[in-house]
Amino acid sequence: MLGFGPLATVLVIGVVLLISGIKIIKEYERAVIFRLGRMVEPRGPGIIYVIPIIEKMSRMDLRLITLDIPPQDVITRDNVSIKVNAVLYFRVLDPNRAVREVENYLFSTSQLAQTTLRSVCGECALDELLAEREKINAHLQAIIEQHTDPWGIKVTQVAIKQIDLPQEMQRAMAKQAEAERERRAKIIHADGEFQASQKLADAAEVIGKHPMALQLRFLQSLVEIASEKNSTIIFPVPIDLLSPFIKKSES
Repeated sequence: MLGFGPLATVLVIGVVLLISGIKIIKEYERAVIFRLGRMVEPRGPGIIYVIPIIEKMSRMDLRLITLDIPPQDVITRDNVSIKVNAVLYFRVLDPNRAVREVENYLFSTSQLAQTTLRSVCGECALDELLAEREKINAHLQAIIEQHTDPWGIKVTQVAIKQIDLPQEMQRAMAKQAEAERERRAKIIHADGEFQASQKLADAAEVIGKHPMALQLRFLQSLVEIASEKNSTIIFPVPIDLLSPFIKKSES
């Protein structure tokens, strides 16, 4: 019995070591394996076996990662101080490179995105940032993806979420927008007056060719004034308006 004790202990330890090498990798995960310090092909998903002591395993998530880029202080090309924040969507395509090429791919991608956001926004004017976000988002994605591609990371989308303007700039833009609206209103009003004058000129030409049209218009005006139910109506009547009636009665 005394000789069987150490042997049983060794057997138990061996069984535990063998069982400890069994790993379950989820569908969206991959196992990055180091065998005596050298990287081998990733394993998974499903049940895999990692040789105890000889192999070391690191789990890698392949799902889409949403990375919030905190607000960055930016001075635009036209010297306006603003705060810009964005969101970055990316995923790991090559687990081995994501572990081998960079120490911490999440932290490195975050720092790269912040630096690129400040750099790109600083090269643009404020009007471009406000009006051409799709173009700037595509430019940001191209730059970030160029640097993350050697890490085995695919950037799927970069989107600017919010641009915070100083209060004085907001007031200036509000005044500018109000002035623009007033300018458009004046142009529309002037265009309406011009069109009305053209119509009046056309009407005067028609009345000049047909004098009786003026008499009919005069009578119509009397009817419109009478519909107002005024007690007293003062309406000047030029003698020229009555001449057609006088001529008709004389004939």
